[in-house]
Amino acid sequence: MDGDQPRKQATRRVEDTRDKYGLNLREWTKRHEKSIATRLDQGEDPRRLLDWHERKLAWLQHERLIHLGVMMITIAVFLVALAFMVLVPSTIPVSTIIYLAMLGLLIGYIRYYFFLENTVQHWYRIADDLHERIEMFDRSTAAPTHETHNEA
Repeated sequence: MDGDQPRKQATRRVEDTRDKYGLNLREWTKRHEKSIATRLDQGEDPRRLLDWHERKLAWLQHERLIHLGVMMITIAVFLVALAFMVLVPSTIPVSTIIYLAMLGLLIGYIRYYFFLENTVQHWYRIADDLHERIEMFDRSTAAPTHETHNEA
């Protein structure tokens, strides 16, 4: 059984095992963006899409905030290992291993954080587009009010 298929438990409840070992956020964001575009093309109410999009955007912002904190801690450990390498020569073997490990983690965290940051900013643009569609929809469905003034 592959990990992408839900499986039925004895209680007839479907257990979703797709994200058991972590969510592939790149795929998740691509699926969301494609879903928004498809549902807009199908004529779905942009208000509902905006509501759902803003909830997912909040989740993504939370993920970004958590990874910013983790990245800052990684930078601190990286700098401490560098300081030990430079200031305490007797610790060079151990501090070099820690330094190199933190450098590898730091490169990965920076790349991932940039992905999160750029995705959040892109999703702001999607939210703006949805707002514009709502405004256009509201203007097109609003009955024009023409008042005539009788001048005496």
